[in-house]
Amino acid sequence: MLCFLRGMAFVPFLLVTWSSAAFIISYVVAVLSGHVNPFLPYISDTGTTPPESGIFGFMINFSAFLGAATMYTRYKIVEKQNQTSYFSTPVFNLVSLVLGLVGCIGMGIVANFQELAVPVVHDGGALLAFVCGVVYTLLQSVISYKSCPQWNSLSTCHVRMAISAVSCAAVIPMIACASLISITKLEWNPKEKDYVYHVVSAICEWTVAFGFIFYFLTFIHDFQSVTLRISTEINGDV
Repeated sequence: MLCFLRGMAFVPFLLVTWSSAAFIISYVVAVLSGHVNPFLPYISDTGTTPPESGIFGFMINFSAFLGAATMYTRYKIVEKQNQTSYFSTPVFNLVSLVLGLVGCIGMGIVANFQELAVPVVHDGGALLAFVCGVVYTLLQSVISYKSCPQWNSLSTCHVRMAISAVSCAAVIPMIACASLISITKLEWNPKEKDYVYHVVSAICEWTVAFGFIFYFLTFIHDFQSVTLRISTEINGDV
């Protein structure tokens, strides 16, 4: 049986494939439509102008939902593991969940408020998504080490921490360089004064975004042994 069909593994698998498709499809449509330069546009640039804006908004909204579902399931997994064999304070797991959900809300804001229409709101949502997302991966990496070797292999812990470290290292120059750019625009000329800042921040943005995708890919194995049961109870007279 395919690994992503076991247990709840289809949730992070769907998140990874759907989010990757959202970035790639929006990029291809934007480039083919002539709306962005093929060389290192911001992710949001590929979802600003119709028709790609509709594709980007719809797909990122669903990615935010899948991200929330994945994080909540991960929270319940760690909670159950911790009850079976205590390895960390439950507050640590809860804080991680809350930050992750705030990051998903940020994704929703990015999807629904285009950067040229309402740049302040859009940038605020992006900041929430990236910063909270990076902190979430760091906290989950620490939890993974604490639950090793009973619930995670050491190699999985190392991979998660490596991805978290790269994302953390990339998000800082991403924010710093983006804050130095004086104007929000879709097309850039290499001779413009802010072009270097744009390139650096765009590279870092794509690095962090795909860092998230690869990070959630590591959850697939953990989710294979998890099942979801929904029970219905009717109280009172019918």
